[in-house]
Amino acid sequence: MSKLTIAKAITAGLTRAMEDDPKVMLMGEDIGSLGGVYRVTEGLKARFGAHRVLDSPLGEAGIVGTAVGLAQRGYRPVCEIQFDGFTFPAFNQITTQVAKIHARSEGKLKLPMTIRIPYGGVIGSVEHHSESPEALYAHTAGLRIITPSNAHDAYWMEQQAIASDDPVIIFEPKRRYWLKGEVDETAEPMDPFSASVIREGEDATVVAWGPLVPVALAAANAAEEDGRSVEVIDLRSISPIDFDSLTASVRKTGRLVIAHEAPTFGGLGGEIAARVTEQAFYSLEAPVLRVGAFHMPYPPAAVEEHYVPDLDRVLDALDRSFTY
Repeated sequence: MSKLTIAKAITAGLTRAMEDDPKVMLMGEDIGSLGGVYRVTEGLKARFGAHRVLDSPLGEAGIVGTAVGLAQRGYRPVCEIQFDGFTFPAFNQITTQVAKIHARSEGKLKLPMTIRIPYGGVIGSVEHHSESPEALYAHTAGLRIITPSNAHDAYWMEQQAIASDDPVIIFEPKRRYWLKGEVDETAEPMDPFSASVIREGEDATVVAWGPLVPVALAAANAAEEDGRSVEVIDLRSISPIDFDSLTASVRKTGRLVIAHEAPTFGGLGGEIAARVTEQAFYSLEAPVLRVGAFHMPYPPAAVEEHYVPDLDRVLDALDRSFTY
């Protein structure tokens, strides 16, 4: 058992994956000598060599496109996209090649590659550095998408993604990189494509993922002071979504609030709300409510905390849910 930040848990997960399989290699901008802008890959080039930890040119389409070829030739490449907004130069490669090759080849070709994307805001930066584009990729069939919210999940999810024969995108909550937590390196890891009930409750359910999980927990603790028992679910997997766990919780509590950093318009919260309403309609005591960012480009750092959902906005949604 170790106590690590999420960033260092990812480093440890990458290290173990590279130790276990010599075909695992890392690619990205400044990930070698510098160790990445968040120092997640710090020390890995010195340990495993420049042939396995590659500093790439500043070209995301080239990084992902090269990884596609490597994956087809027996390697397990792990691409780091430096910031969330920089995924868009590689959007064509990801959605038309990475997501499609297995189906296009009628299952004959596998693509065991991983794309690491630090995402989310509240880091004092600007647009292109603070995006939450998970819904864009979740809409594309053929991709597995996961997002850890704690150090233990970060450690194991990196390894599970790399070991998968399917392409996996890991959205890493960059504003939580320094959040510390216990990591059990000997535990049997959870299925990375399942949700986790991280706080039991009876009166309402809050679903969140990635950077908003600590906010959801804080809201549940605050609601308890008003005598409300709130269940919190860490979604963990964005594609596929573990709807069975969500529906089971809502059938128990009768209320659902979905919180995410991305704008609510066209966000994943809408899909979750629709599916849960279909499956647990007669259990709902109130409409499913969503809390997210506003439908506008990410604002300057001076006002970003008003743009991204916070404790008060989640509590407000819970309060409104109890008015029905």
